[in-house]
Amino acid sequence: MRAKGVAMQEISRLEQRITAALERIGKGVDRLAAAPPAPPPARPAPVPAAPADAALRAQLEEEKALTAQLQERLRSLKERESKGDLQQKLDKLTHQLDVQGLELQRMRRTNLALREQLAALRAAQDSGLTEPQQINKAMAAELDAFRALRLTEIAEMDEILAALEPHLTEAR
Repeated sequence: MRAKGVAMQEISRLEQRITAALERIGKGVDRLAAAPPAPPPARPAPVPAAPADAALRAQLEEEKALTAQLQERLRSLKERESKGDLQQKLDKLTHQLDVQGLELQRMRRTNLALREQLAALRAAQDSGLTEPQQINKAMAAELDAFRALRLTEIAEMDEILAALEPHLTEAR
Protein backbone atom coordinates (compact mmCIF):
# COMPACT_ATOMS: atom_id res chain seq x y z
CA MET A 1 0.00 0.00 0.00
CA ARG A 2 2.91 2.34 0.71
CA ALA A 3 4.22 1.99 -2.85
CA LYS A 4 0.74 2.76 -4.14
CA GLY A 5 0.64 5.94 -2.01
CA VAL A 6 4.05 7.01 -3.33
CA ALA A 7 2.94 6.33 -6.91
CA MET A 8 -0.25 8.33 -6.37
CA GLN A 9 1.79 11.25 -4.96
CA GLU A 10 4.07 11.12 -7.97
CA ILE A 11 1.07 11.01 -10.31
CA SER A 12 -0.42 14.01 -8.53
CA ARG A 13 2.86 15.92 -8.78
CA LEU A 14 3.13 15.11 -12.50
CA GLU A 15 -0.44 16.27 -13.09
CA GLN A 16 0.38 19.58 -11.39
CA ARG A 17 3.45 20.04 -13.57
CA ILE A 18 1.45 19.28 -16.72
CA THR A 19 -1.24 21.75 -15.69
CA ALA A 20 1.36 24.46 -15.02
CA ALA A 21 3.03 23.79 -18.38
CA LEU A 22 -0.31 24.03 -20.21
CA GLU A 23 -1.04 27.35 -18.45
CA ARG A 24 2.33 28.76 -19.56
CA ILE A 25 1.64 27.61 -23.11
CA GLY A 26 -1.78 29.25 -23.03
CA LYS A 27 -0.29 32.56 -21.81
CA GLY A 28 2.32 32.46 -24.55
CA VAL A 29 -0.34 31.85 -27.20
CA ASP A 30 -2.43 34.71 -25.76
CA ARG A 31 0.58 37.07 -25.98
CA LEU A 32 1.12 36.07 -29.60
CA ALA A 33 -2.54 36.67 -30.41
CA ALA A 34 -2.63 40.01 -28.55
CA ALA A 35 0.45 41.44 -30.31
CA PRO A 36 -0.55 43.97 -32.98
CA PRO A 37 0.15 42.84 -36.49
CA ALA A 38 3.28 44.36 -37.97
CA PRO A 39 2.70 46.77 -40.87
CA PRO A 40 3.76 45.36 -44.22
CA PRO A 41 7.31 46.32 -45.14
CA ALA A 42 7.93 48.95 -47.79
CA ARG A 43 10.31 46.66 -49.53
CA PRO A 44 9.57 43.07 -50.43
CA ALA A 45 12.66 41.92 -48.53
CA PRO A 46 12.19 38.90 -46.23
CA VAL A 47 11.62 39.92 -42.63
CA PRO A 48 13.46 37.83 -40.08
CA ALA A 49 11.35 36.54 -37.19
CA ALA A 50 11.39 38.74 -34.15
CA PRO A 51 13.70 37.43 -31.42
CA ALA A 52 10.86 37.48 -28.87
CA ASP A 53 8.61 35.54 -31.24
CA ALA A 54 11.32 32.94 -31.87
CA ALA A 55 12.00 32.65 -28.14
CA LEU A 56 8.29 32.15 -27.42
CA ARG A 57 8.05 29.50 -30.10
CA ALA A 58 11.10 27.73 -28.69
CA GLN A 59 9.56 27.84 -25.21
CA LEU A 60 6.30 26.53 -26.62
CA GLU A 61 8.07 23.61 -28.29
CA GLU A 62 10.04 22.94 -25.12
CA GLU A 63 6.85 22.91 -23.05
CA LYS A 64 5.16 20.61 -25.56
CA ALA A 65 8.07 18.19 -25.37
CA LEU A 66 8.05 18.35 -21.57
CA THR A 67 4.29 17.79 -21.50
CA ALA A 68 4.59 14.77 -23.79
CA GLN A 69 7.38 13.38 -21.63
CA LEU A 70 5.37 13.86 -18.44
CA GLN A 71 2.29 12.29 -19.98
CA GLU A 72 4.36 9.27 -21.02
CA ARG A 73 5.75 8.92 -17.49
CA LEU A 74 2.25 9.22 -16.07
CA ARG A 75 0.98 6.51 -18.42
CA SER A 76 3.86 4.16 -17.52
CA LEU A 77 3.26 4.73 -13.79
CA LYS A 78 -0.42 3.89 -14.20
CA GLU A 79 0.48 0.73 -16.15
CA ARG A 80 2.95 -0.40 -13.47
CA GLU A 81 0.38 0.23 -10.78
CA SER A 82 -2.29 -1.75 -12.60
CA LYS A 83 0.15 -4.63 -13.23
CA GLY A 84 0.99 -4.68 -9.52
CA ASP A 85 -2.70 -4.81 -8.63
CA LEU A 86 -3.25 -7.66 -11.07
CA GLN A 87 -0.31 -9.59 -9.63
CA GLN A 88 -1.69 -9.15 -6.11
CA LYS A 89 -5.11 -10.40 -7.19
CA LEU A 90 -3.53 -13.35 -8.99
CA ASP A 91 -1.48 -14.26 -5.91
CA LYS A 92 -4.55 -14.02 -3.69
CA LEU A 93 -6.65 -16.21 -6.01
CA THR A 94 -3.83 -18.75 -6.30
CA HIS A 95 -3.63 -18.95 -2.52
CA GLN A 96 -7.38 -19.44 -2.27
CA LEU A 97 -7.25 -22.25 -4.84
CA ASP A 98 -4.43 -23.92 -2.91
CA VAL A 99 -6.44 -23.77 0.33
CA GLN A 100 -9.51 -25.17 -1.38
CA GLY A 101 -7.47 -27.96 -2.96
CA LEU A 102 -6.02 -28.97 0.39
CA GLU A 103 -9.45 -28.94 2.02
CA LEU A 104 -10.88 -31.02 -0.83
CA GLN A 105 -8.08 -33.59 -0.44
CA ARG A 106 -8.72 -33.77 3.32
CA MET A 107 -12.42 -34.23 2.67
CA ARG A 108 -11.75 -37.07 0.21
CA ARG A 109 -9.44 -38.85 2.67
CA THR A 110 -11.92 -38.60 5.52
CA ASN A 111 -14.80 -39.76 3.33
CA LEU A 112 -12.73 -42.75 2.25
CA ALA A 113 -11.93 -43.57 5.89
CA LEU A 114 -15.62 -43.18 6.76
CA ARG A 115 -16.65 -45.59 3.99
CA GLU A 116 -14.09 -48.14 5.17
CA GLN A 117 -15.27 -47.89 8.78
CA LEU A 118 -18.92 -48.18 7.78
CA ALA A 119 -18.15 -51.21 5.61
CA ALA A 120 -16.32 -52.85 8.52
CA LEU A 121 -19.21 -52.02 10.84
CA ARG A 122 -21.75 -53.51 8.40
CA ALA A 123 -19.64 -56.66 8.04
CA ALA A 124 -19.46 -56.99 11.82
CA GLN A 125 -23.23 -56.39 12.07
CA ASP A 126 -23.92 -59.08 9.47
CA SER A 127 -21.75 -61.60 11.33
CA GLY A 128 -23.34 -60.63 14.65
CA LEU A 129 -20.03 -59.57 16.17
CA THR A 130 -20.49 -55.83 16.58
CA GLU A 131 -17.81 -54.39 18.84
CA PRO A 132 -17.96 -51.02 20.59
CA GLN A 133 -14.50 -50.13 19.25
CA GLN A 134 -15.72 -50.43 15.68
CA ILE A 135 -18.66 -48.16 16.45
CA ASN A 136 -16.27 -45.64 18.04
CA LYS A 137 -13.98 -45.75 14.97
CA ALA A 138 -16.94 -45.22 12.64
CA MET A 139 -18.19 -42.31 14.75
CA ALA A 140 -14.69 -40.76 14.79
CA ALA A 141 -14.46 -41.11 11.00
CA GLU A 142 -17.86 -39.49 10.62
CA LEU A 143 -16.82 -36.58 12.87
CA ASP A 144 -13.66 -36.13 10.79
CA ALA A 145 -15.80 -36.03 7.65
CA PHE A 146 -17.98 -33.32 9.20
CA ARG A 147 -14.90 -31.30 10.19
CA ALA A 148 -13.46 -31.59 6.68
CA LEU A 149 -16.79 -30.52 5.22
CA ARG A 150 -16.88 -27.51 7.55
CA LEU A 151 -13.30 -26.49 6.63
CA THR A 152 -14.19 -26.77 2.95
CA GLU A 153 -17.23 -24.56 3.49
CA ILE A 154 -15.07 -22.02 5.37
CA ALA A 155 -12.63 -21.94 2.44
CA GLU A 156 -15.53 -21.33 0.06
CA MET A 157 -16.89 -18.54 2.28
CA ASP A 158 -13.43 -16.94 2.41
CA GLU A 159 -13.37 -16.97 -1.38
CA ILE A 160 -16.80 -15.34 -1.57
CA LEU A 161 -15.80 -12.75 1.02
CA ALA A 162 -12.60 -11.97 -0.88
CA ALA A 163 -14.64 -11.41 -4.06
CA LEU A 164 -17.08 -9.14 -2.25
CA GLU A 165 -14.51 -7.18 -0.22
CA PRO A 166 -13.58 -4.66 -2.97
CA HIS A 167 -17.26 -3.90 -3.53
CA LEU A 168 -17.89 -3.46 0.19
CA THR A 169 -14.90 -1.13 0.44
CA GLU A 170 -16.29 0.98 -2.41
CA ALA A 171 -19.70 1.15 -0.74
CA ARG A 172 -18.17 2.48 2.48
